[in-house]
Amino acid sequence: MFFVIDCKDKPNHLTVRLENREAHLNYLKDFEQQLIMAGPFLDADDQMIGSMLIMAFNNRAEVEDFCAADPYTLAGLFDQVLIRPWRKVLPA
Repeated sequence: MFFVIDCKDKPNHLTVRLENREAHLNYLKDFEQQLIMAGPFLDADDQMIGSMLIMAFNNRAEVEDFCAADPYTLAGLFDQVLIRPWRKVLPA
């Protein structure tokens, strides 16, 4: 089952994001087989202000465990994390 993980950074936390980016990207490498796509949300000045990931997990509990162990989460970067089940329709 696919899930969209929609993360909103806390205001004025770009430094926290940058300091933990390498650890976050390395963490994602452990989930390459489950990762469909991922990347940051940008503001009008092209500064990173959040993250969006689409990943495959067996259930919501696995997604929650994944999110809880993400270095960005552990660093206190996110103001909000929304997890939504998602169904791919197109392209077929």
